[in-house]
Parts: sequence; C-alpha cells; structure tokens
Amino acid sequence: MGDHTAAAAEDSVLDPAAAPNNETNGEPELVSGGVEPPDAQAPEEAAESSAIEDSRGDDYLALAQRTQADFENYRKRTARELESAQSRGVARLARELVPTLDNLERALVAAAEAPDVDEQLIEGLRLVHRELLAALGRAGIERFGEAGEGFDPVLHEAVAHQPVDGAQAGSVVEVYQAGYRLGGAVIRPARVLVAA
Repeated sequence: MGDHTAAAAEDSVLDPAAAPNNETNGEPELVSGGVEPPDAQAPEEAAESSAIEDSRGDDYLALAQRTQADFENYRKRTARELESAQSRGVARLARELVPTLDNLERALVAAAEAPDVDEQLIEGLRLVHRELLAALGRAGIERFGEAGEGFDPVLHEAVAHQPVDGAQAGSVVEVYQAGYRLGGAVIRPARVLVAA
C-alpha cells in the first residue's frame, strides 16, 4: 500500500490541478519580498514621465503652430503673386488696346469734320469708343490727362513748352494723346503741351 501513496504523491506533484492553489479569487497572491506588477510606478517616475509627455505635447503644439504659420504665409504669398500676375496681364492688354483706341478717336475727329459722312456711322463709332473705354474702366484702367491740370513728369510727357496767353506756367495747355494708368502704375503717360 505504501507504493500507492507514493505514486499518488508523485501524481499530485506532476498534475497541476492537484497542486495546492495559491490564488485567491482568481488573482495571484503576492508573496512577501516579491516583485510589484510592472505598471505600478513610484511617484517620482510618474512625475518624470508626465513631464516628458508634457514636453512632447508642447513640441507637437509648437510644430503645429509653425506649420500653420508657414501655410498662412504661403497662402498670402500665392495670393499676392496671383494678383500681381493679373495686374501685369491687364496692363499688357491695355498697352495693346490703347493705340487702337487712339486710332478710333482720330477716326471720330475725321468723321466729324468730313462734310458728307452719315451721322449713324459717327454715332456707331462713338458707341464703340464708349464701350471700349468702359471695358478698360471695368478692368481698372483709368484714362487721364486734361487741359488745365498741372504738369506732373510722372504722369505727363511734355512734347513742347511754349508761352500761352492766359495760361499759368507749368500747366497743361493741350493734350495730344491721353494717358492711362492701372492703380498707381502708369501704362502710358499723357503727351501734352505745357505752358512756359
């Protein structure tokens, strides 16, 4: 019978189900002098870990703010470049159209002075002239140069200086060719006669 008892003892050691249970309510029991679970940290380590996470958060926030500022600067620069390109295109078109407008004005003067020109033809030329000026105005192109205004070398090109009775020296007496500008940029200066 002694062999059966020894065999049963061996079986109980080899059989984990037969081994004594050190668990209480399904959780492992801590043995004194044992190791704490890995997720339990000392307060100093927790504070250090929190500081590192805060530092990383600040770094990410600074990176996000820099990225946002860079994008905003890019957006503004692109808008300025687009506006500048549009202005250059409009100015180029105006430089092409202004000589045609000058020729149309000469045709109007010649038609008005001719003795037997149909009035409807003259009115048609005037209509085309007004429409062309209005189209340039809608594009931001302004016509300038009137008799009586003061001479400005930025806006006017003096074709001649001569004394004129009743005119103040340095004033525009006659406009040979109107000037055009887009905003502050002169597309073509007005060609004028200036009183000396």
